[in-house]
Amino acid sequence: MTDQRQSARKIVKVKAVLAMEGQAPLLGKTSDVGVNGVSVAVQNPLQMGQTGQVSFDLLVEGKLIPIAARARVIYCIFGGGEFKVGFQFLNLDLTAMTQLSRFLR
Repeated sequence: MTDQRQSARKIVKVKAVLAMEGQAPLLGKTSDVGVNGVSVAVQNPLQMGQTGQVSFDLLVEGKLIPIAARARVIYCIFGGGEFKVGFQFLNLDLTAMTQLSRFLR
């Protein structure tokens, strides 16, 4: 399996809330983030192509910044007793994009 990421990632382990269309909100934990997406570990699988809202906080320049973005599931892999779900951001707003860029520096 090859890594298809097109941008640098940074490890970040924080709580995430996933509000997938047609489902109750799910809690998860991020494992890494980049300007194009985020990886989140959850207890139940998600379907590839599924869309929803992904929310998590990043510590940027000493301040906790909430990030909320529309995202699509691009992979879901089971391992270590949980599902690792890769999300691609969809139409990330300028504020979130700016904060992510600051975090990734």
